[in-house]
Amino acid sequence: MTIDDPFKHPSLGSGVFYKDPRAALDWLEAAFGFERSMVVSDAEGTLVHAEMRFGDSYIIVDSEWADYVASPASVSGKNTQSVYVRLKDSIDAHCEQARAAGADIIQEPADQFYGERQYRARDPEGHVWTFTQAIRSVPREEAERLGGVRIDGWHR
Repeated sequence: MTIDDPFKHPSLGSGVFYKDPRAALDWLEAAFGFERSMVVSDAEGTLVHAEMRFGDSYIIVDSEWADYVASPASVSGKNTQSVYVRLKDSIDAHCEQARAAGADIIQEPADQFYGERQYRARDPEGHVWTFTQAIRSVPREEAERLGGVRIDGWHR
């Protein structure tokens, strides 16, 4: 039997693990504009699951609940993934908001040869977040020429 998802999740989300997930919820709201959509706590008030929305996407914000999940703060700042977030507009203002909230901007906003402007920020526990905004439509041939690369497949 199949039922519709009552939470209306998109097909793909990402889980991000923190040593202090409650602080992460506050920070992700202030710095990046994520919105809490669900916070689950146990009888002692410990956060056991949280979800945040950004546009039509979502992330799960959680604690280090098993030995195979960790915050970069627990593994010498290493990241095994980066969350990519597509903005509709105002990427430079978004970067300044993140900076004002304490984000470490590790790549300033810059135009990319494939038609996007992007920046990268590190959050207080070391997760790397990449924010991107389409700024122009670039044909594959032009992107190959400008980037000095060969591209199989392109925007559909």
